[in-house]
Amino acid sequence: MNLAIVKIGGSVITDKKSLTPKINSKNLKIIAGQLKNFKLPYILIHGAGSFGHPIVKKSGIDKGIKNKSHLIAFAETQRLQNRLNCLVCDFLIKQEIPAVPCQASSHAIMKKGRLVKMEFKAIENMVKLKMVPVLYGVPAYDEAQGCSILSGDQIAPYLALKLKADKIIEAGDVEGVCTCDPKKNKEAKLIEKINKKNFNEIIRYLSGSQTIDVTGGMKQKYLELADTAKKGIITQIVHFKRLEAALDGQEAGTTINFKE
Repeated sequence: MNLAIVKIGGSVITDKKSLTPKINSKNLKIIAGQLKNFKLPYILIHGAGSFGHPIVKKSGIDKGIKNKSHLIAFAETQRLQNRLNCLVCDFLIKQEIPAVPCQASSHAIMKKGRLVKMEFKAIENMVKLKMVPVLYGVPAYDEAQGCSILSGDQIAPYLALKLKADKIIEAGDVEGVCTCDPKKNKEAKLIEKINKKNFNEIIRYLSGSQTIDVTGGMKQKYLELADTAKKGIITQIVHFKRLEAALDGQEAGTTINFKE
């Protein structure tokens, strides 16, 4: 594997149920510890969790800019998520990982909630220097409505395709894609493989996020990743404690592979 795009869910690195910004230091230490000895080049992308979703949900800026209060909310959300990004990089740097904070919204253009283009050359060259660019989902300029959400679930496949990554690894707080919500039903079973044959069947198992989520929850995540898989990039969805195993190429969680 020459390049991996690693996406960490906001529900893992923050207390997503909190109505005020709150990090999850315990989980961040676990993630940084797993990444410490990983030598292959990778780009890290993280979600916003309680640093973004509550204020966006309350203000409605994901649907566009309509008044001055939306401009303030747009600015404040940027500030909060910049802060989270720096906190994440702080944990990584303490493990001697050369993590570089990267604000994707400063060089991205959206249109009606979809990422149209984003500059990636600087990120590509940082990877060549053996740095670890750390990006994050964030409200961004939308040429149709002023503002929309540039989610990590859009950034990951965009960069994977542009930089010809070998794999996307999604690390969250569940084992992978399951037949029902494992947090609510003990009978939930892990779906280990998703391919062309069972793709449409899997959709009916998926639901939105249990917490405040302005990016569409698990179903939207799945659709984004499946679309990328159709273009030849394998995706592995794992529990964040299995991140190291996924990076090492081991079978874990759910693998989306349309080459099979």
